[in-house]
Amino acid sequence: MTGRGDLTDGEWKRLEPLLPVSNRRCGRWRDHRQVINGVLHRVRTGVQWRDLPKRFGPWKTVHKRHLQWSADGTWERLLQQVQAVADAKSTIDWAISVDSTVMRAHQHAAGARTAPPPASSKGAAVAEHQIDPAWTGLAGHLAEVGAAGEALGRSRGGFTTKVHLSADGRCRPLSLLVTPGQRADCTQFEPVMDKIRVHRIGTGRPRTRPDSVSADKAYSNRRTRAYLRKRGIRHVIPEKADQAANRVKLGSRGGRPPGFDKERYKKRNVVERAINKLKGFRAVATRYDKRGHVFLGTVTFAAIIIWLRS
Repeated sequence: MTGRGDLTDGEWKRLEPLLPVSNRRCGRWRDHRQVINGVLHRVRTGVQWRDLPKRFGPWKTVHKRHLQWSADGTWERLLQQVQAVADAKSTIDWAISVDSTVMRAHQHAAGARTAPPPASSKGAAVAEHQIDPAWTGLAGHLAEVGAAGEALGRSRGGFTTKVHLSADGRCRPLSLLVTPGQRADCTQFEPVMDKIRVHRIGTGRPRTRPDSVSADKAYSNRRTRAYLRKRGIRHVIPEKADQAANRVKLGSRGGRPPGFDKERYKKRNVVERAINKLKGFRAVATRYDKRGHVFLGTVTFAAIIIWLRS
């Protein structure tokens, strides 16, 4: 029995072959579809875990599965696999855009324990179609301590977390990072670009280089442009007024103005629309998760649903 917002039969058919399977050493897992629908209900509505409808089974089981798969990188691997299937069908538009958005953190998001997250899930084996078992999504969280280590900070919006992302031309997230809310956008441009890894079905190296990149003035600096030139990626980033004035002031020493394609820049709205899709999930629009890696798992899970329903 399915309810409003649950995975359809078609979506489940695409997702099921990619899921981890039991190694038969630590008992049987509760039905994947029931648990994933429970996680989807919580992420979509923002309801407290304890208030999950009974049709999803014990709320603790659903909650623990989400914590476990956020910690061991299962959600991120599933996102990579869904992207790989889309790339095999040539449905990814590689004219991408990069931006960030701020999520207000609920007061219950504070006060996380200092213990590190689990590195792996017991009793689980990778699915047959799993692509990349290595996962470094926790590196940013383990490098810092306290609120900053949990991607919580202070900005104009108050107690916030910032999500940095890249999106393809069809408004679907390609890579995701979370940082404290006050972190500058330009400092996370290279990490966001480096996380773009769309694997091949079968043999071949993952695709990491898009056809072009669009970004707003927050990313206008020499380091970003040099990074894109070094990788041979065409880009459309408007120049800040003060940078243009300084270049003119220097005369011939200031160099030529960077190229700017107005028509291509008009398509930068795809990343804004991808952000709107993510914020359609209430547990993403407002952060309730205490741990940074769990909130990253929540956002990644929402991205998986966007890809399945695109």
